Amino acid sequence: MPDALHKDQGPAVQRVVLVTGASGAGRSTALNVLEDLGFEAIDNLPLSLAPRLMEGPPPRPPLALGVDTRTRDFSARALAELIGHLAAAPAIEADVVYLDCRPEVLLRRFSETRRRHPMAPAESPAEGVTRELDLLGPIRELASILIDTSDLTIHEFRAEMAARFAAGGAAPLAVSLHSFSYKRGMPHGLDMAFDCRFLRNPYWEAALRAFDGRDPGVRAYIEADPRHGPFIDRLAELAGFVLPAHRDEGRSHISIGFGCTGGQHRSVAVAEAVAKRLAATGWQVSIRHRELERRVQGASAKATGRGA
Repeated sequence: MPDALHKDQGPAVQRVVLVTGASGAGRSTALNVLEDLGFEAIDNLPLSLAPRLMEGPPPRPPLALGVDTRTRDFSARALAELIGHLAAAPAIEADVVYLDCRPEVLLRRFSETRRRHPMAPAESPAEGVTRELDLLGPIRELASILIDTSDLTIHEFRAEMAARFAAGGAAPLAVSLHSFSYKRGMPHGLDMAFDCRFLRNPYWEAALRAFDGRDPGVRAYIEADPRHGPFIDRLAELAGFVLPAHRDEGRSHISIGFGCTGGQHRSVAVAEAVAKRLAATGWQVSIRHRELERRVQGASAKATGRGA
């Protein structure tokens, strides 16, 4: 894609927000909000046609693409390839929004509307919900923004979307903090990442191993490392310097990752500590603990007999 100069402020960037998630989680509402905010919203465009929308020199209106299992040519692999294409393009600033929702809430929504589930048109909605969540599991891993709509009213959900994506950078910069395990690789779409493996590891304490970095005992053990306090101070100082600069450049969202060996103790504790510091200074912060989420999903799958 050619780089076009815009008002002598460097190469122009095409803003793209890809909205996906389970049927019934709120994709249509999200696209309506983005359209009201000035995005060109397109729902269920065939995946093979999506790259053509971004051909030609910007500036163009910010683009919102809605994709789910009803999209023509849909497969988890094809959607993952599109996400990779957006992430690799230097003239595209992309966010992947995954709208999450608990299975029982999705089932209730389909029961209330009496609609057939697209993944089980001749079967019960429960079958469709299960199949779709299994199919979308890999895409959930690639999302840069995760919004759980299970307990949100439609008004709260619209406010959440508007706060994150108000056109022209009018909304506060949204900061996503991610904890992860280096064994499984870094999460997709991180803007910055910090290695926490130099901190003392609670894994080697038998009494702490089964807990995670949100546990007071685990947190106290990590905080007892004399390097922990200065590390958090420097992270907060760096964030205080770079986040306003990103906001002034028109960014609406930035992702920061914290990694450790297993993604359960040190990275979780550091992400929580940094989130507390940033929230105290007025930043809009959300947290994703990737490995803890996978642990919960695995336990749920085992309990329901769906498999991991």
